[in-house]
Amino acid sequence: MSSFGIQIEPQFGYEFSEIRSIANIAMENNFDTAWFSDHFILNQDATDRVLLDPWLVMSALSRENSDIRLGSLVFCNNYRNPALHAKMGASLDNLSGGRLEFGIGAGWKELDYEAYGIEYPNDLTRIEQLGEGIQIIKGAWTKEKFSFDGDYYSVENLISEPKPVQQPHPTIWVGSMTGGNRIVEVAAQYGDGLNLAWAFTPKECRKIFGKMSSMAKKHERESELSRSVGLWTRWFKSKQEMEKKIEKTAKERNMEVDDYREKVSSALWGDSEMIIQRVREYQEMGVTHFIFMFPYGEEKAQCQALGEHVLPAFK
Repeated sequence: MSSFGIQIEPQFGYEFSEIRSIANIAMENNFDTAWFSDHFILNQDATDRVLLDPWLVMSALSRENSDIRLGSLVFCNNYRNPALHAKMGASLDNLSGGRLEFGIGAGWKELDYEAYGIEYPNDLTRIEQLGEGIQIIKGAWTKEKFSFDGDYYSVENLISEPKPVQQPHPTIWVGSMTGGNRIVEVAAQYGDGLNLAWAFTPKECRKIFGKMSSMAKKHERESELSRSVGLWTRWFKSKQEMEKKIEKTAKERNMEVDDYREKVSSALWGDSEMIIQRVREYQEMGVTHFIFMFPYGEEKAQCQALGEHVLPAFK
């Protein structure tokens, strides 16, 4: 059974009332999950833009409805100590009655780090820190007391209560926008699943997920890891309508039409038939969790369109 979710971006500047409204529309249209990114600012010019903390948004939403699952795509490992991530995650899983999808990544937005005085290590170091962080989070969620002494993090006799509602713990999704070998290996060694976002074709995903499976066997993981994709998504009434949008946008951006068409080729653009066919391509390689990122301001209309014309093919 596949799960379908919507990415709601706090950095787009939404007040909580709008986030709640989008999440409710998604739930009413048979979406299973609502996902949120973890950033501090959109850009250096966004001085008047609201950007709510994802932990607090998810906590508030958990009390607003009792059905939709709540996910992070993804929390940044470096923004909080891993033991704190574990405490907050378990608390939210309890508040929501066991609805947390815990996505975490190595971080990439250097502007966030600089603005908030957080050290920005090189890529490999951040990924190694992520691996240690996940080990601490798992230990805190599953052990009465937990100790860990790593190269970057250490805890001694860590007590973290309450434990998550979901047992043995919420799914730990490792998020990647590159599919590089080391981040995939961290997912294979320590995570429960890998999310690839936002611009991977089915061919690219198949290769990376295959690599993850091989790495998981090397690390003697007993069960197959879950597979997820995040996709820029736009539903059109017809292929002709989509082509008009491509031509219009290419002109606005001073691009050749073919160049812009190639640019969006990894996105999930199309009419109902095209989107259903692409989703099935991902399903054939074992993808079970789909997260749709809709254009800013079109989230509600797109949720309704997919809920009416696409999701029934998979429910």
